[in-house]
Amino acid sequence: MTNTTPGLRPQVPHFSSGPCAKRPGWTPEALKDAALGRSHRAKIGKDKLKRAIEQTREILGVPADYRIGIVPASDTGAVEMSMWSLLGARPVTMLAWESFGEGWVTDVEKQLKLKDVVTLKAGYGELPDLSVVDFNTDVVFTWNGTTSGVRVPNGDWIAADRAGLTICDATSAAFAQTLDWDKLDVVTFSWQKALGGEAAHGMLILSPRAVERLETYKPAWPLPKIFRMTKGGKINEGIFQGETINTPSMLCVEDYLDALDWAKSIGGLDALIARADANTRAVADWVAKTDWVDFLAADPAVRSNTSVCLKVVDPAITALPADAQAAFAKSLASAVEKEGAGYDLGHYRDAPPGLRIWCGATVEASDVTALTAWLDWAFAKTKAGLAKAA
Repeated sequence: MTNTTPGLRPQVPHFSSGPCAKRPGWTPEALKDAALGRSHRAKIGKDKLKRAIEQTREILGVPADYRIGIVPASDTGAVEMSMWSLLGARPVTMLAWESFGEGWVTDVEKQLKLKDVVTLKAGYGELPDLSVVDFNTDVVFTWNGTTSGVRVPNGDWIAADRAGLTICDATSAAFAQTLDWDKLDVVTFSWQKALGGEAAHGMLILSPRAVERLETYKPAWPLPKIFRMTKGGKINEGIFQGETINTPSMLCVEDYLDALDWAKSIGGLDALIARADANTRAVADWVAKTDWVDFLAADPAVRSNTSVCLKVVDPAITALPADAQAAFAKSLASAVEKEGAGYDLGHYRDAPPGLRIWCGATVEASDVTALTAWLDWAFAKTKAGLAKAA
C-alpha cells in the first residue's frame, strides 16, 4: 500500500467483465471487409456466418456431431431458448452460486413454473455440493460464475451415463477454460466475453442427446418465434448452418471473425487459456503480498481465470456497515477510473462489495500488473479520505 502515484498506467485499461477488452492491436480497420448493406441471406452473408460456426468448432474443439448455432439476444437468449424448449420433460436440478445462476432459477420457477425442481445454492465465493446432483434430472448450471469469480473445476462431477440433459451457461468460460464436451448437452456463450466481440448475439451448441429431446418432446407452453428450433418435429438444420432465426449484425459477425482469426493465429484454445491463466497469476501474485485484499473464492481450485473477484479484508473497512463497505469499494474503483488506469472494476450489483477484474485472453498480463499498483494507490487514498472524514 502506497500513497505514491504510480508512474505506469496500463496501455489498455479495459477490465470490464462484459463487454470485454478487444483483442490486442484491434482497430476499426479490422472490420473493413464487413458485408454491410448486404443481406445475411446472400452468399457473402451466409459464407461469413458459416465460417463463424466452423471456426468456433475448430478453436473450441466442439465434436463433429454437435450442432452450433448463432442465436438472438446474447448468452441470455441462448440460455432462455434452451430452457423453454427442452425443460419440462424430466425433473430439473438448478445450480446457483451467483447472480446469473439465480436468474435462471427464477425463470424456471416463476416463468416456466415447473413444479419438480430441486435448487442447490451456495454463497458468493463457493460452489454447492456437486456430489449430490441427481443426473436422472435435467441439470442447469453456469460453468463460470461471472459475478462471483467461481468456476466448476472440471466436468468430472457430471455423470457420463446421465439420463437427463446438462444445460451449461459457459459465457465467461468459453475460450478461456477447458469444457468437457462429453459431459455437456447444451452450451451457451456470447461474443462479448472472452474474445472481446460485440454484443447482442449468442452461441448455442447442442449435443445429439439435446437434438433428440427437441425432436421427441413438445413443451406444454407456446414458444416465441425466436425460440423455435424445430420444424415439423425435426431440428431446423438451417439454424446450425448460418441461417439465423432473425437478422444478425454483419458488423458484429465480422468482428467475431476477426477475434477468431486472432485466436487461431496465437495458437488456439491452449494459447487463450495460457494468457488468461497468466493474467490471473498476476493478480494472485499481488494478492499474496497485499494485506488489504483477498479473493472472494477461498479455494484456488475453483477460482475463475476470467472474472476475478476480490474483496477488501482490511479490518478498518470490514468493521464498517455493509452499505459503507459498498461505498468504499465503489470509491476505490472510481479513483482508479478517474486516473484512466482501469475501467469498470466495480463488483456486480448483486455481489458482495469488492472489485472485479477481467483477466481473459484479450487482456495483457503487463497491464494487469500495472493496474495492481494503481489499486494499492487508490486504496491508500480512499482509506485516508475515510479517516479524514471521520
